[in-house]
Amino acid sequence: MNAQTGSHQEPEAGGGLIDEGRITLRLALPLIVGQVSQMLMGVVDTMMIGRVGVTELAASSFANTLIYLPMMFGIGMSMAVSIRVSQARGAEDPAAARGALRHGLYITSGIGLLTLLGAWAILPFLGLFRQTPEVVAAMPGYWLWIAASMIPAMAGMAVKNHADAMNRPWPVFWITLGSVLINVVLNWIFIFGKLGVPVMGLTGAGLATFLARLLAFIGMLIWCLRAPGLREWIPYRWFRKPDGEAVRDLVRVGFPASMQLLAEVSAFVFATLLIGTLGEVALASHQIALSCAATVFMVPLGVSMAQTVRMGEVMGAKQGWRMRPILLSGWAMGLGYASLTALGFLLLRERIAAGFVEDPVTLQMASGLLLVAAAFQLSDSVQIIAAGSLRGLDDVKIPAWLAFGAYWVISIPLGWLLAIPLKWGVNGMWWGITLGLTLTATALSIRALRKTRWDA
Repeated sequence: MNAQTGSHQEPEAGGGLIDEGRITLRLALPLIVGQVSQMLMGVVDTMMIGRVGVTELAASSFANTLIYLPMMFGIGMSMAVSIRVSQARGAEDPAAARGALRHGLYITSGIGLLTLLGAWAILPFLGLFRQTPEVVAAMPGYWLWIAASMIPAMAGMAVKNHADAMNRPWPVFWITLGSVLINVVLNWIFIFGKLGVPVMGLTGAGLATFLARLLAFIGMLIWCLRAPGLREWIPYRWFRKPDGEAVRDLVRVGFPASMQLLAEVSAFVFATLLIGTLGEVALASHQIALSCAATVFMVPLGVSMAQTVRMGEVMGAKQGWRMRPILLSGWAMGLGYASLTALGFLLLRERIAAGFVEDPVTLQMASGLLLVAAAFQLSDSVQIIAAGSLRGLDDVKIPAWLAFGAYWVISIPLGWLLAIPLKWGVNGMWWGITLGLTLTATALSIRALRKTRWDA
């Protein structure tokens, strides 16, 4: 596949660690920048909402925590598009790539719509999550707009994964970056009431996010339709009766990937709900530290996405001898980066927290959480790159169970014990999550090394 034209070619020659690492990095760079840009949308929301008040910041944390569950499920399902398209590309099968994108759009759009309907249905019951009354009262408008934004966000993820698997990540990156800049401007207008628009506060941030994600999806579709050389690899007819077997195939691959992501994300959701019972300051500080950790995590996540595509390609092309070097070079990049971010959190934690909030108590608590975030950077990087490599090899079920066991059998009970009975507070829950990440990294690493052994 020619990176510029979209026409097919054999996967690039490689084999050594340096060669494979260079190929992976070339694919990963736009994915990394694109993921960071997407996360910056949430970071910008957090920083701008933080200027409105601690209650609004806590409400946005609560809303985003709940929405993470369907979002991660949709992202996991969309990964099936990347897996199948990369394998189709390696096997020179454009029809399979076309079907994967079309059915991926059906699935992800449906997940987005169900998310909105579910958000509307639970609106009267938000108080059951034991958050403070002020947080619950501030949340509804923002909650519904964020839920509505899942429809274009999830559909856009399917198009993005197709473009990534076709080695065409840069156009989607520029579209994503543009949507982040649009989100900043719309936040300024709607949150603070500029250009004649009434002050909307937290609700305005949700509306801005919805519009930015909708424009991003429209931009991706326009590019996909006009991109030279992609005509053979995108659907000739976008709307047609779904093929039941094709849908089942994507679900078979995507559902375990979704469950693996949900194992980690649901652990953070549970932690956030528990932290919310400790008060607004604890919840706001948790949101600040989580925004920072999630943003730097986008780099190893980008490498992981590249690993999925690379493994799928060499699997489709029957070049198994390249799998181990691809895995090791991905780990080398991820660990090198994680070491730098951990050092940055250690040295600059107070300055980082001060960029989000002015309240001294919240600032001090968030600064302490960034110390814990520094501790789990290495494990987080190792586990996500191993998981991405295994997904490219169609190995998704066992990793999902390994992640579930690490988080929900060990990590969450330990975090609860440290946070509540032993009175470590929010720090205790974060240390419990850190243990879960470490156990997951260990288990997935062992499995990835076994799966990439080549006994030719």
